[in-house]
Amino acid sequence: MYARTSVTTAAALLGVTALVLPGAATASADPAAGPKSGSPVVIAHRGASGYAPENTLAAVEAAGDLGIDWVENDVQRTKDGRLVVIHDDNLLRTTDVEEVFPDRAPWKVKDFTAAEIARLDAGSWFGERWAGERVPTLTQYLDAVEDNEQKLLLEIKAPELYPGVEKEILRVLREEGWLSRAHVRNKLVIQSFSADSVRTVHQLRPDLTTGFLGAPAVADLPAYAAFTDQINPAYAALTGDYVAAVHRLKGAHGKPLTVSTWTVNDAAGAVRVRDLGVDGIITNNPDVVRDAVG
Repeated sequence: MYARTSVTTAAALLGVTALVLPGAATASADPAAGPKSGSPVVIAHRGASGYAPENTLAAVEAAGDLGIDWVENDVQRTKDGRLVVIHDDNLLRTTDVEEVFPDRAPWKVKDFTAAEIARLDAGSWFGERWAGERVPTLTQYLDAVEDNEQKLLLEIKAPELYPGVEKEILRVLREEGWLSRAHVRNKLVIQSFSADSVRTVHQLRPDLTTGFLGAPAVADLPAYAAFTDQINPAYAALTGDYVAAVHRLKGAHGKPLTVSTWTVNDAAGAVRVRDLGVDGIITNNPDVVRDAVG
């Protein structure tokens, strides 16, 4: 297993107090189970990215150290067809690509091979403590999540740049055992900002739980409900009326649509969206959110 990073140490380096509190039952709830009473599910955004470099194995471990079951990540495809876990469609913000490959601007993920990306430092930008962290492949990320007995909200990032990426993601998930009945029922949700991509996943694997990232007009929600189980909007403009409108509809698997909102990083915001009735909260600081709404 990948060596665990101490979140308490990581938080101290960032000047933040990390609290490991009771509440595992809340963190391990199923965001695909339909609207419910009680605390929303807490989902670690790009791992516990408030305490470790986003989308790295260290961020997975940070979430695990906090007792958070659900982690979110972003998946893209390299020049040679490998799947890697990174948010931006270029490598500049979160790696040292400009130093290693100075003549390769604009440093798009799709223009680099997996071996080239594996050379990059994906941790130093966040702090010296994480120097040498790498951009993980999807396989490496899945292994870390599985080793920690965690669950995964997987985002297909910029699918318009990677035709056919949905089928490739499903292939890797199958090879790694993530399309078993237990995983499909309890441990995996696939989401995207692209309705076409979410629809494609639903068509290829109708048993999978899917989510659409965004806030479609209320009049358009029935069309989305035909191929998705979740509507996952940004929190800033979210209203209780909108959450209720989503909950009134049944999704692709015959259960009421659920709402997981992003990215809520403070206690006040977490309480506000909890009181709006959301089912999940996606956050960089999962301990802060859990403490506020648990």
